[in-house]
Amino acid sequence: MSLLDAAAGRPGRPVAAPIAIAALVLLPVVTAMLCLSAGRYQVPAAHVFGILLHDLLGLFGVDPAGWLPSGWAAASWTPTERIVVTTVRLPRVLMAGIAGAGLALSGAVLQGMFRNPLVGPQTIGAASGASLGGVVAILLFGFGLPVHLGAFGGAALALAAVLLVHRGDGVSPVLTLVLAGVVVGAFCGALVGFVTFIADPEVKLPGIVFWLLGSFAAASWPNLALLAACTIVGGGVMLAMRWRVNVLSLGDEEARTLGVEPGRDRVILLAATCLAISAQVAVSGTIGWVGLVIPNLVRMVVGADHRRLLPVSAVAGAAFLMAADTLARDLSAAEIPVGIVTAIVGTPVFAWLLRRHARGQAA
Repeated sequence: MSLLDAAAGRPGRPVAAPIAIAALVLLPVVTAMLCLSAGRYQVPAAHVFGILLHDLLGLFGVDPAGWLPSGWAAASWTPTERIVVTTVRLPRVLMAGIAGAGLALSGAVLQGMFRNPLVGPQTIGAASGASLGGVVAILLFGFGLPVHLGAFGGAALALAAVLLVHRGDGVSPVLTLVLAGVVVGAFCGALVGFVTFIADPEVKLPGIVFWLLGSFAAASWPNLALLAACTIVGGGVMLAMRWRVNVLSLGDEEARTLGVEPGRDRVILLAATCLAISAQVAVSGTIGWVGLVIPNLVRMVVGADHRRLLPVSAVAGAAFLMAADTLARDLSAAEIPVGIVTAIVGTPVFAWLLRRHARGQAA
C-alpha cells in the first residue's frame, strides 16, 4: 500500500458517497456567500444574493424586475451595502477562492506525481523562487507590476534551477527531483532573508514582511484577472492530465508500460503548478499549508483516484482560503495576514494527519 493510499484510509477506495462529493462541490459557493455577508459591516445574506443576482442579470441585459422577488427587484438593499459587496469584498473573496483552488490543485498534483503526501507547493522551490523575485522587486522598484513580474520570473528561474540540478537522462528517481526542489527552495529562502536584512527598516522592510506573510488586502479586479488567467491555464493543464498523474503515481516503470513518458509529463506538470503557484504569490504573497493539507483531507473523503481528487481538492481549497481570509480580516481591528491563519489552522491538522498515517502503518 502506497503512502497516498494509506493517507486515504483504504487502498485506493473512496470512503464517501456521491452525495458527499456533491456537498464539497457546493461548499465554495455557500462559503463565498457567507464571506461576502460577514465583516464589521454586516450585510444580510439575502441582500448579498439579491445584489449579485441583480447585477448578473443586468450584465446580460435582462430586466431584474421580471426575475427577482418584489423586495429584491425594488433594490431593498442600501447603496452602501451594494458598494461593500461588489466593490470591496467581491474581488477579494474571488481572489481568495481562485488562489486556494490553484494551491490545493497544485498540491494534489505534486503529491500524486511524487507519490508522497508530504509534498507541497513549497517543495519544488516555485513558491520560494516567486517570493525571492517579489521581495527583490519590492526592494528595487516598489509594489505593483514589478512585483508580479518578479514573482513570475523568480518562480521560472527556481523551476529551471530544480530541473538543472535534477538533470540527467530525464528519468532520474523522483527522490532526486524532490531533493533538488528542497535545495533550491532553501537557497531562495536564504536570499529572501538577505534581502530582508538589507532592506530599509523605515521604508521597505514593513511592506516586504507583510507581503511575505500573505494577504489579500490589495485585492483588485486587475489582480483578480491576472490570477484567474494563470490559474485557469495552469489548472486546466493539471486537470487535463489527471489520468497521467494516476499513472505517474504507480512509478516510472509502470508508467512506461502504459505508454506514458514520466520525464516529459513531470516537466509539463511542474510548469503548470509553477504557473498557478507563482500567480498566487504575485498577487497575495506567500500563503502556506493550503496545498499540503487540503489534498490530504480530500483524499480521505474521495480516495486516491486523481480523476476525482483533483477537482474536489480545487473546490475544497477555494472554500478553505475564502474562510481563512474572512477570519484574517475580521478577527481583530488590524488585519491579520492570511498566511498566519492558514499556518495556525494547517499545522495541527497536518500533525493529526501524520499521527493517523503512523497509526495506519503500525497496524
